[in-house]
Amino acid sequence: MTQTSMALALGAFSFMLTVIWGEPMLRVLRHFKIGKLIRVEGPQRHFEKLGTPTMGGWLIILPVALITTLLNAASLLGLKVLGLSVYMPVLTLLTYGVLGSIDDWEGIRGKRRVAGMRARTKFALQLLLAGVIAFGLHNVLDVPELFLPAVKGEVELGAWYLPTALFLIVGTSNAVNLTDGLDGLAGLISATAFATYGAIAILQGQIFLARFCFTLTGALFGFLWFNVHPAQLFMGDTGSLALGATLAVVALMSGQWALLPVIAVIPLATTLSVILQTSYFKYTRWRTGEGKRIFKMAPLHHHFELSGWSETQVVQRFWLISLLAAMLGFALAVV
Repeated sequence: MTQTSMALALGAFSFMLTVIWGEPMLRVLRHFKIGKLIRVEGPQRHFEKLGTPTMGGWLIILPVALITTLLNAASLLGLKVLGLSVYMPVLTLLTYGVLGSIDDWEGIRGKRRVAGMRARTKFALQLLLAGVIAFGLHNVLDVPELFLPAVKGEVELGAWYLPTALFLIVGTSNAVNLTDGLDGLAGLISATAFATYGAIAILQGQIFLARFCFTLTGALFGFLWFNVHPAQLFMGDTGSLALGATLAVVALMSGQWALLPVIAVIPLATTLSVILQTSYFKYTRWRTGEGKRIFKMAPLHHHFELSGWSETQVVQRFWLISLLAAMLGFALAVV
């Protein structure tokens, strides 16, 4: 079996396992009434989603962790299916998934209902986890520091590597979290990005990383089985924080993290829309006493919803942009 076909086969297996695991998980979440609470200031049509089961990120995380563990255990039989290096993105997926679960639980049953964990506390924990992961990437796995299009060989970053990795992991984690606002949006964008980095990893000979990427892509497709409009299940911060951080780790392990703003253009645009909206509102309120807005609502996908696009139109059009950007990113990686 070729390296590419093995990676794709793992994706298909992961998809089937996720779909099978989906219905029992939905029953558990409904039984314990772990349902989404909707912000009052959001688009009115979203109120029909009130009570939809959330914390569905575990539907993605658990099959990926199980498959990775089992395939590494196969090495005891003399089979080299996955390498130990993939434990870094798996541990990232698990730790950020736990952090997201705490945030989700706080928003459902905690003292800060709807709002979730305090932003300052969540950010501090993200930084702490990212610091440990960045240290492991650089000093334990010794991953390539940076590859640039049309530049031969690896670009050395020296002391800049750790703060850069820290910024990427925390930034991408929050960017995917902000993107998760419409049925299927974050799942489609993430699946496209992981498939792209999987293809890049194959070309670079990073076979184990490629297999992990396609395993995760398959699990995301399985999650989308339940998350496409109208969603039966939301990934919550459990999934979005974990997927964003893991995407950054995969990009760092490939050395092609400079292409991340291209491949993940929708999360980038979504984050910039929030930054611009907040900054402009504060500036105009300081200058005139009345805050003004650039967009009808941020993040960006809500602006287009309030402009008259249906939810499915926003998701499909954003995904088309993401797919084209991923194709461009892949092209730049092979220049």
